[in-house]
Amino acid sequence: MAILDLYRRSVRAFVDRADTVGPDQWGNPTPCTEWDVRALVNHIVYEQRWSVPLFAGATIAEVGDRFEGDLLGDDPSASSRAAADEALAAVEDEAVLDSTVHLSFGDTPASEYLYQLFADHLVHSWDLAVGIDADRTLDPDLVRACLEWFGDQEQTYRNAGAIGPAAPLPDDPSDQDRLIAAFGRDPRA
Repeated sequence: MAILDLYRRSVRAFVDRADTVGPDQWGNPTPCTEWDVRALVNHIVYEQRWSVPLFAGATIAEVGDRFEGDLLGDDPSASSRAAADEALAAVEDEAVLDSTVHLSFGDTPASEYLYQLFADHLVHSWDLAVGIDADRTLDPDLVRACLEWFGDQEQTYRNAGAIGPAAPLPDDPSDQDRLIAAFGRDPRA
C-alpha cells in the first residue's frame, strides 16, 4: 500500500477514535505517562497543524511557535477533525511525495516524513483507545505496513530518545503486539 494511503487511513482512524472520547474521559491517563487523553489528542492536532506549512516548504523557523499551547479549545473533537482535514488536504496532490520537508533534524524526503506521521497516528490511536478503555484493535493492514517500515527505524528512534525500551511480548504475539511493544508500550495494557 502506498504511503499516502497509509497516512490517510491512519489520520482518519485517529480522528474516528478521538470522536468517541466521552466528556468525562479527557483527563484519563494514557500509556504516554506525560499525557492524559486531552494532551495526547492535542499532540496529534499540533502535529497535523504543523505538517501543513512543512509540506508547503516552510522551515521550522518560519513555522515558529504558532501552534504551541492548547489547540483543542471548547470542542476537542471538532478541533481534531478540522486539523485532520487540513493535514489531509496538504497531501492531496501526490506531487508532495517528490518534495523535501525541513525538520528539526534536517531536510527529509516528504515520503519519509509521511511514514513518521503515519506511525505516530497509528500508535497514538492505540494509546487513545487504552486511555478511553475502547477497543484497541488497529487496522491489520496498517499494522503490517508500519512494522515493515519501522523495522529499519526502531533503533534510530530509540537512540534519539523518541521511544523507550521495547516492552516484553506476550506469548504468541500478534503483529499488533509486536508493533506496540517495539514502540515501548505493553501490548497487554
